Amino acid sequence: MTSTLPPPEPSTRARWERPAHLGLLLSTAVLYVWNLSASGWANSFYSAAVQAGSVSWKAFFFGSSDAANSITVDKPPASLWPMELSVRIFGLNSWAILIPEALMGVATVAIVYASVRRYFSAQAALFAGAALALTPVAALMFKFNNPDAMLALLLTAATALTVKAIGTGKARWLVWAGVAIGFGFLTKQLQAFLVLPALIVVYAYAAPHPFLVRVRHLLYAFGAMIVAGGWWVAIVELVPASDRPYIGGSQTNDFLNLTFGYNGLGRITGSETGSVTPGGGGAGRGMWGVTGLWRLFENEIGGQIAWLLPAALALTLVALWVTRAAPRTDARRALVLAYSVSMLTTAIAFSFMAGIFHAYYTVALAPGIAVAVAVGGELLWERREAWWARIVAAAVVLGSAWWAWILLDRASGWNPWVKVLAVVLAVVASALIVLGSKVRIATAGAVLVAMAAVLVAPTAYSLETVGVGHSGSIVTAGPTVASGMGGPGGGGGMRGGRGFAGGTPPAGRMMAAGHMPPMPTGGQMPAFPGGQVGTQAGATRGGFGVGGGLLNSSSVSAELRTLLEQNGTTYTWVAAAVGSNEASGYQLATQFPVMPIGGFNGSDPSPTLAQFQAYVAAKKIHYFLGGHGIAGGMGIGRSNGGSNVSSQISTWVEAHFTAKTVGGVTLYDLTTPKA
Repeated sequence: MTSTLPPPEPSTRARWERPAHLGLLLSTAVLYVWNLSASGWANSFYSAAVQAGSVSWKAFFFGSSDAANSITVDKPPASLWPMELSVRIFGLNSWAILIPEALMGVATVAIVYASVRRYFSAQAALFAGAALALTPVAALMFKFNNPDAMLALLLTAATALTVKAIGTGKARWLVWAGVAIGFGFLTKQLQAFLVLPALIVVYAYAAPHPFLVRVRHLLYAFGAMIVAGGWWVAIVELVPASDRPYIGGSQTNDFLNLTFGYNGLGRITGSETGSVTPGGGGAGRGMWGVTGLWRLFENEIGGQIAWLLPAALALTLVALWVTRAAPRTDARRALVLAYSVSMLTTAIAFSFMAGIFHAYYTVALAPGIAVAVAVGGELLWERREAWWARIVAAAVVLGSAWWAWILLDRASGWNPWVKVLAVVLAVVASALIVLGSKVRIATAGAVLVAMAAVLVAPTAYSLETVGVGHSGSIVTAGPTVASGMGGPGGGGGMRGGRGFAGGTPPAGRMMAAGHMPPMPTGGQMPAFPGGQVGTQAGATRGGFGVGGGLLNSSSVSAELRTLLEQNGTTYTWVAAAVGSNEASGYQLATQFPVMPIGGFNGSDPSPTLAQFQAYVAAKKIHYFLGGHGIAGGMGIGRSNGGSNVSSQISTWVEAHFTAKTVGGVTLYDLTTPKA
C-alpha cells in the first residue's frame, strides 16, 4: 500500500460524482437554512453582543455585550465576528444572525467530503458528509448562534489540513492547521486544544520526513497557532483596563483568568468561580450530570451524538487492523487516526469534565464519528470476499439499529415506526451483506440498504430538530426524552425544551436548596425580529422558561419598550439589569445599550458599586430593571464564590429610588432619587 493515494483526476471520475457532491452540499444547505428564523434571537446572550458589535467597532473587537462596552461575553469574540458582519450588511434580524452558522455547517460538510475523497471513494466521502449533516446535534448547532458551530468548522479544517500535510509531504498545510486551531482558541478557548495531542502524535508518526524534520514542522505549526490565537490576547492584555470593557466571566478583569479558570481547568474540576452552580458532587455525579465513560450514551446526550458512536469505535479498530501492515506513512491510516483519535480525546474530556457541560458541546465529535464510520466501513467492504469481513459488517449494521432502538425508546411515544424501520432495514442489509458476492443483486444493494439502516433514526431526529425553533442558553436536539428536562410549558421552553443530563436543571436544584427565588410561571416572550412583541413564529425549544433571567432573555412588552426608547440617545445606557440574559432582551428590543450588571451569571464584579453610583450621578443610566427572572430578581447575592456586587447594587437602588411596574416589570428611574 502506498503512502499517498491522491484523488483521481476530474476527467477520470464517474459522471455521477460531481452532481452527487453538489447535491450533498445543496441538501445540507436546505436542511440548515430551512425554518432558520423560527429560533428568533436563539441565544439572546450572543445575539445582544452581535447587535452591539454591529453598531460599535470597539464592541466588535472586544466582544462586548453592549455597544457602550461595559463588559464582554464570557468567550473570545471570533464566533461573533461573522454574525456581526452579516448584521452590518443585512440589518438586525434572526436570519442575518443565524445564516453564517448555517454556512459554517455546509463548509464543515464540504471539508469532510474533500478530506475523505482524497484517499477513499466518492461513496465513502458522500456517506461521511451525509452522516455529519444528519447528526442531530449538528442540525441544531449549525442553526444556532453559540460558538460551537465555528469551533467545529475550525477543528475539522485543522484535522483535514494535518492529514493533507501528511499525504502531500508539504509542511505549509500543517502550518495552516495551526492557524485554524489558533482561531479555534479565539472561538472557545482551551476546548480548541483538545485535538492537539492527536494531531501532534499522528503527524509525528506518519509524516513522510525524517524525525527531526517532523519535529521542526510541528514547531512551525505551533508558532502559527500562537500567532493566530495570541495576537488578540496580547492586545487585550496590553490595553489598560480603563480603555476596554470588563472581561466577562473572570473575577479579576483578566482574559488569562477567564482562560484558565472559568473556561479552562474549572470545566474539568468543577471549580468555576462565579458559575451558575458548582460542579463536582462526588461519586461521579455533579450539578451537570453523571460523569464517566458512559456519559455520552446516557439520557438526552445519547440522542444528540451517539447514534453512530459505537459503530465509529468498532470500525476504527477494524481500519487499524486491516492497515496494520501498511507503511508508517500510509495516508489512509493517518486519516483514520487523525479523525478518530481527535474524536476520542475530545469524547474522554467531555465524559469526565465535572464543571459546566451541555449536550450541544458534542457537535465537536460529529465530524470524527462520520469519517470513522465512512472510511472504516469502506476498508471493511474492500475485504468483503472474506467471510469475517461480511460478518463484522453485518454485526455493525445490526448493532447500530439495536442502539438506535434504545435511543428512540427514550423518546416514548415519538414516531415509534422509526425504530421499527431501522431494525427492518438493518436485518435486510445484514442478509444482503452476508450473501456477499454469491448473489449479484446483494452486492449492489447491500451498501445502500445498510446506509439507510444506520441513518434513518438520526435523520428523523434531525428533521424533528429543524422543524421547530430553539431559544435560550441551553438547547438540545430532537424530541423530549426520558430523564431529560422539558415538556409542554416546562422549564425547558415553550415546547419540550431540554438541556440537562440527569433530568433536573441546575437552577432547579439550587431552588430546592434555597439558593434561588422560584421560577416565574408566566410572562411574555421577548420582542423578535420584524417588530413582534410577546410572540414568536413557530414553537421554540430550549432556554429556561419564558420569563427571562438566567438562561433566557427578558420579556419586553410594547409599553416597556416605548418607555425605554424615549430619549434613548441621551443616555450611555438606557437601562441596567442584573445578568446578561436579563439585559439582552431589553437591548434587542430597543437596540440601545443596556448594561448587564455582573455579566452572564450576575456574579462578575462589573461594575463595582462605586462605579455604578458614579454612572448614576453622571446620569449615564436611565433605568434599573428589577426584572422577573432568576438573574433579574433583586438581591441575587453570590454565585459559587463569585462577586456579590450585583446584590449590593440592587440593594442600593432599592433603597434610594422608587419602584414602579411597567409591563409586568419592576423598574427604577435612576434620574429621580427618593426625596
